[in-house]
Amino acid sequence: MKVWDLPTRLYHWMQAVLFTLAAMSGFNGGGPHITFGLALLSLLLWRITWGIFGSETSRFSQFVHSPRVILLYLMGKYSPKPGHNPAGGLMVSTLLTMLIVQCLSGLALAGWFDNFSFLEGVLDDTFYSIVESVHLLVANTLVGLVALHLAAILIYKLRKKSLVLAMITGKQGYQASVKPDALEFASNLKALVLFVAALSVTIAIVASL
Repeated sequence: MKVWDLPTRLYHWMQAVLFTLAAMSGFNGGGPHITFGLALLSLLLWRITWGIFGSETSRFSQFVHSPRVILLYLMGKYSPKPGHNPAGGLMVSTLLTMLIVQCLSGLALAGWFDNFSFLEGVLDDTFYSIVESVHLLVANTLVGLVALHLAAILIYKLRKKSLVLAMITGKQGYQASVKPDALEFASNLKALVLFVAALSVTIAIVASL
């Protein structure tokens, strides 16, 4: 049955590519690192809005669960709905949060916060030293999370459940308890409008740098 819409699948693969490029250019100290970071920021803004206004399986309300639900799932005592299971939802939430922190710290290092006069008393050498340390720490943490994510994909593959194929085709194995037409999918036009809005925000940020 169809589980993932086209916008979510496009986001997933574009995020993977842009994060790889941003990480490589950042750790190597060369290449258009800031450009990759800004492109990633646009994607994140798009994903955040899609998590609110998008398709059912893409919404935060579908995959953000309490620690109790996550624990019950890991113990095999919780049957997840189509889409991200509680553990997968935790990974998605963590990755999004860390990527947002990374983009914000990157904007701070690029001088964007200098536009806010009320922050003048905070933006000193100590502040930027802390932000630089956070940026590096989060970068290394993200690499570790990606490795953990890939390991989970391999485990599911060994269990005859291809998460990669599902993120390409949008389809997962049919669950008898769920009707094929039971899921709600938002239109691609809405996704495009939200993407243009997210891109506009990033363009405004670039113009202020």
